[in-house]
Amino acid sequence: MGKRTRSQRRGSSPKNRVSSHRFPAKNKLPRVSGEVAEVVDLIHSPVHTTPLAKIKFEDGHVGHMAAPEGISVGQSIAFGDNVSLKPGNVTTLDMIPEGTPVCNVELRPGDGGKLARSGGNSAVLETRMEDKVRVRLPSGRLKELNAKCRATIGVLSGHGRTEKPLMKAGAAHYRAKARGKLYPTVSGVAMNPVDHPHGGGEGKSAGGRHPVSPKGQSAKGLKTRDNKRTDKFIVKRRNKRKDTK
Repeated sequence: MGKRTRSQRRGSSPKNRVSSHRFPAKNKLPRVSGEVAEVVDLIHSPVHTTPLAKIKFEDGHVGHMAAPEGISVGQSIAFGDNVSLKPGNVTTLDMIPEGTPVCNVELRPGDGGKLARSGGNSAVLETRMEDKVRVRLPSGRLKELNAKCRATIGVLSGHGRTEKPLMKAGAAHYRAKARGKLYPTVSGVAMNPVDHPHGGGEGKSAGGRHPVSPKGQSAKGLKTRDNKRTDKFIVKRRNKRKDTK
């Protein structure tokens, strides 16, 4: 009979596809300005690392956005230029003072938010320059953005989610299933030489080389970014990782 190969287990079958019911809503800033919405509910989303705030506008339109820390049901959220610096309010970067933590930052005006969207993360607005602003991302990278890009004031909720231990394999199984990930995964040193560069040897050997992927690509610090078109917007690269011994 044999066994199913790794590519078959990871394939596009319904077993490894994220179920649609696990996406309660899309995390995207509504394209509105000069309006006020009310938070009617805070929703848990299995595929997001932060809760989603369900907001309702005066005309009855309903939207969803990532909930920053300090937001609560019944709170009002303002969209536009002249808004107060209260967690949850959405405004353009040119209206935010330097040193303010922001989240769900747009890369291009109107795209709904692309940066600093993971639970507990935030970016810091460092410098304003006419039609450009410089934002320090959670990775330490300094990026230059259009001043008309919008952002949410505050730090995203969900901080410390990784500090809680999984306790049992079942918890890891359901966490991977919610995101369509393959679980469990077999370590390379436990495989045969034909299956992985780290495989083979008597007993559990160290592999004899630096960590690599099954195809031989370095898995420790190799730069894989290849987008020369947007290199001009990066003012400073992210900080190098300091290995702890």
